[in-house]
Amino acid sequence: WFSKLGQAPQMITRGGGAAGSAAVAVTRIPAGHPEGYLEAFATLYREAAGVIASQNLDGATLGVQDGLDGVRFVDACQRSSRDEAYWIDLR
Repeated sequence: WFSKLGQAPQMITRGGGAAGSAAVAVTRIPAGHPEGYLEAFATLYREAAGVIASQNLDGATLGVQDGLDGVRFVDACQRSSRDEAYWIDLR
């Protein structure tokens, strides 16, 4: 489920109508089937190979700040879940 601030929740499913083009590009199995460990790494390797093959490495690597932002995001998700799904300000 996903909801924009102040809007009704909507269910987004793999391969469903609400999925954006970026999600569709990395979807390998039909909606309703769990995407597993193997598929996640296959997608990661495909994306990395594409960057390497293009030899355009500008912005292709993540840094410490990106990792920290990711940890803060996961922490906010957990806090939101514990607090009845309230929005958590990440600014």
